[in-house]
Amino acid sequence: MVFPKINLHIHSNYSDGKPNIKQIVERALELELNYVAITDHFTNSWKASVSKLNNYDTIMEYLEEISNYQNYLRDNEKNLMLYKGIEVDLSSSEHFIQKYIQPDKYELILFEYLQSPESIAFIKNIIHQWKKTIKDSNEFPILGLAHFDPSYFIYENIDILIHFLKEYNIYFEFNPTYATFYSLKNKLFFEKLREYMIPVAIGCDSHSLSTLNNIQEPIEMIEYYNLETNFQNLIKTLRNKNLVSAKK
Repeated sequence: MVFPKINLHIHSNYSDGKPNIKQIVERALELELNYVAITDHFTNSWKASVSKLNNYDTIMEYLEEISNYQNYLRDNEKNLMLYKGIEVDLSSSEHFIQKYIQPDKYELILFEYLQSPESIAFIKNIIHQWKKTIKDSNEFPILGLAHFDPSYFIYENIDILIHFLKEYNIYFEFNPTYATFYSLKNKLFFEKLREYMIPVAIGCDSHSLSTLNNIQEPIEMIEYYNLETNFQNLIKTLRNKNLVSAKK
């Protein structure tokens, strides 16, 4: 299959990324990327100092800036789809997450540091609370796991994990910054992804412009594990989300 050029995990200077959003968009256009998401850190835990997204005013400024570039890309018919995202640290307090994240304001939400069945229960509770606030299911964001390490579940609780991902349509991210996470020791996990048609994506965890296009290795691993259909399904979801966002 022909793979679109996709990077759904990018940090700007709203957290610990070096470039600003304008620079990211301009470089993505130069690289002829097709799908990108700005996913700055959201946390009140041990690395809270790396993120500016800890108050309403800054969060709204962040979302508005991304929206302005989304409008620019649409108005100028650019072949780049840009998504408003955020990366939620699961060691953050539930109160902090519920207070500041309005899920219908985002097209994509990443969860980082899923490491136990207790973390699954934590995410489930968050999702259930979010769904109470959204009447139109089309406005619910795409959900993904940021740099998830399957080895936490590979020897026990893997069925719990897979059923959780399937139930909430949460994708696995092939992230070249953490290449060991998709090594052969986790082959069983990827076989389960294929069997249950769990979506997969590519996210480079980019903190600089030089890594925006580090997608070749993830593409090769998606092919190696025969997950092309899983990837195609994710692309369809992204396209549908873009259509919904354009109507807002």
